[in-house]
Amino acid sequence: MGEQQGQENIQPQNSQSARAEEPTFKESPLSELSKLGRGIGKIVCVQGPVVDISFDNPDDIPALYDVIHSETFDKKLVKLQCAEHLTQKLVRCVSIQDTLNLQKGSICYNTFQPIAIPIGDSCFGRVMDATGRPLDNGGPIVTERSVPIRRYPRQVPFDLKRKKGEKPEVLETGMKYFDILFPLVKGSKTGILGGAGCGKTVVILELINNIVKAHDGACVFTGIGERIREGNELFHELGDNKLLNRVMMTFGQMDQPPGARAEVVNTGITLAEYLQDQNKDVLLFMDNIFRFIQGGQEVSTLLGRVPAETGYQPTLASEVSYIQERIRSVDGGGSVTALQAVYVPADDMTDPAVVAIFSYLDGTVVLSRDLVQKGMYPAIDPLMSSCGNLDPNIVGRRHFDVAQNMIQHFNKYNGLKRIVAVIGIEELNKEDRLIYSRAQKLLNFMTQPFTVSEVFTGKKGEYVPIEDNIDGCSRILSGDYDKVKPEDFYMIGKAPKI
Repeated sequence: MGEQQGQENIQPQNSQSARAEEPTFKESPLSELSKLGRGIGKIVCVQGPVVDISFDNPDDIPALYDVIHSETFDKKLVKLQCAEHLTQKLVRCVSIQDTLNLQKGSICYNTFQPIAIPIGDSCFGRVMDATGRPLDNGGPIVTERSVPIRRYPRQVPFDLKRKKGEKPEVLETGMKYFDILFPLVKGSKTGILGGAGCGKTVVILELINNIVKAHDGACVFTGIGERIREGNELFHELGDNKLLNRVMMTFGQMDQPPGARAEVVNTGITLAEYLQDQNKDVLLFMDNIFRFIQGGQEVSTLLGRVPAETGYQPTLASEVSYIQERIRSVDGGGSVTALQAVYVPADDMTDPAVVAIFSYLDGTVVLSRDLVQKGMYPAIDPLMSSCGNLDPNIVGRRHFDVAQNMIQHFNKYNGLKRIVAVIGIEELNKEDRLIYSRAQKLLNFMTQPFTVSEVFTGKKGEYVPIEDNIDGCSRILSGDYDKVKPEDFYMIGKAPKI
């Protein structure tokens, strides 16, 4: 099968020859479909990624979401997905691949099937696009079966947890902010929200690095409309750390049509569901879920639908709920723990796309641009973030009490820092001075050198176990470090010995 533009995005860096010469078809890729003598249509209009196709025979009309195959004049396969029935003979399709060199009047063939991807253990260590095509120059992905990427959400009884009588299991991440204030629970959904350049992808990559190493589970990474460079770096980094054989990857990147960016989410969830059916605990990383909404917005506009007041597609709520409701743990299978990066347009937390995602998350970790400018990494704002898993029945009483005490200190610090900026810390009373100083030390202690950013910072990454994390914060709060300068806590792992 011919390579499309951007297909060689993620590949070994020494394969220059593979990039230099793009393979072409010796024979038309439609030859097998043409032998069937049915499902034949003709392109009547091409408007960027939107293609109108006419079918003379009503029995050849594709169902919604069926795939239609066409080809460019230089014999490259183009997959189209049926999106609308305009008349009894005319359908409007959205391209999943680049429509460059696609011509009016070209013959198309209805496959009478929706998008299906190869599924099996041989997907570990491989990279595929939204349609299941390999992107890593590793040859075809050979599996025993293929499954459609669009399914009904699985039915789960409301009292599943109560019926099983399980206590939620906390996943240790080695990241101080997450483990103490925003704990990850197996089977939960956590959103990492922030504007452009706030570090969402770095946090996601560090979580992958720490969790996959520490926990014997499987991982699915779904790259949605993100930079090609980031996917390439992730692929090689996982290979260098010998983690590729535990990760399945699918990408619908920035250079691909909106149809691919909108559908790659379903591809990633389908891979996670396969692993879940094998009774494995699955980590599902999605970077960036906003690009899925953006892809749907582009498709909706191209299809001529009237947008909502804010410019988003009128089907925003139903599209978000469809994919979020598919991410769930089921009885008799494994769990799916989802970590979703969410781009916040113009740092506006009230943006309708961000709000639509909020209600499905168990925890939201908000990255602050102000903290980025101050060099506080990870730039997590502890007061804007929240987590439903921070509960004494889940994390234990001591952990809960320390976390609540920290939040109280951060709240007080927020009120005092404006006063200090005007009159100085010396004018505060003794109690407020202590709270202000300890909060400063806590904020600095929460910064942490990451393994994935060693090449940029020059500092070795630190993994901090939960107990050491709680112990360090508890000692700062109790006054053990009152004589230590706040800057001594900046970018360290465990609390220093005194």
